[in-house]
Amino acid sequence: MPRQKFHQIYTALKERIESGVYPVGQLLPSENTLIVEFDCSRNTVRRAISELVRDGYVQTRQGWGVCNIFQPIEPSSYTMGVIESFRETARRTGQDASTQVVWFTRCTADRAIAAQTGFPVGMELFSLCRTHQLHGQPMILNLSYLRADCMPELTEEIAGGSLYRYLEEELGMVIVTSKRTVTVEKATELDAKCLALGEYNCLAVVSNQVYNSDGVLFEYTQSRHHPLIFRFQDNAVRRQFSR
Repeated sequence: MPRQKFHQIYTALKERIESGVYPVGQLLPSENTLIVEFDCSRNTVRRAISELVRDGYVQTRQGWGVCNIFQPIEPSSYTMGVIESFRETARRTGQDASTQVVWFTRCTADRAIAAQTGFPVGMELFSLCRTHQLHGQPMILNLSYLRADCMPELTEEIAGGSLYRYLEEELGMVIVTSKRTVTVEKATELDAKCLALGEYNCLAVVSNQVYNSDGVLFEYTQSRHHPLIFRFQDNAVRRQFSR
């Protein structure tokens, strides 16, 4: 199956759904219609549709076709099923955003760091702390450990910009998957110092272990979110289990 053709179909249908060409609640064109339009095989169309189902855009209805169930994500929401940088989220949600580096150092993983992050003891890491501002207010504190041998030329200046853009466009890294844990935690002294918490004494914490296409854990980041802006949205599919 040509990957370029699959992406062409997926992207085209996704854009039509998001723009309202296919209204919510209505059926998409039939498989035969899409096969003719995109000059492709039935399997290629079905692969594109299955990805749209996975991403929460459509639902297949036996005997009827493929129904558009897309509802736009609220502007303030982050997405759980997508690896998205802070700048990408800010651009998507139309927010005025900036980043400030609090510290940028090199360190060696000890037992405590290894237990927290998943990196082995003795691994050389970059330790990075950044605040993310939304409309001039510091609302997210990111505490990161980055595998130094995956980005040996990383600098504080690069870290203060778009780290994922640097990794993907300049180093050619393919970022594949992230394991996430979401908790609510009491604010620390560092949280209170770096974020505009006001009357809040807790925040939402998203811990991420991020892997590249070689299966290498290259990043551990703990994103500590102000309660006012913490809103994650996900699309879930029920699995059928034998009874």
